[in-house]
Amino acid sequence: QVQLVESGGGLVQAGGSLSLSCAASGRTFSNYAMGWFRQAPGKEREFVAAMKWSGTRIYADSVKGRFTISRDNAKNTVYLQMSSLKAEDTAAYFCAAAMTLFLGRNPTDYEYWGQGTQVTVSS
Repeated sequence: QVQLVESGGGLVQAGGSLSLSCAASGRTFSNYAMGWFRQAPGKEREFVAAMKWSGTRIYADSVKGRFTISRDNAKNTVYLQMSSLKAEDTAAYFCAAAMTLFLGRNPTDYEYWGQGTQVTVSS
């Protein structure tokens, strides 16, 4: 059974920073894609960032230059460092994993999901 557990969400003021973590267990994710998505109330789940364990990264235009995705292979953990946060970044953030070499931007590209962690940015 694959499990993804996010942590690190919380309340932060606009302009501040926050770091999210996603610990994967049940399988070794070497060479697989790990992604972050977010979903605000009443909106569809949207892509934030993704990376392969090899290091290739992609970002949504809305977060490029402000968010950084990284990973620790030894810990099977992927991180999302968020800075210069804006009110519009407020959402539940979800970690996702795909047992594929393809680096996708759609939720349907990913097979496994965490339970989500809430990020609230106050303006």
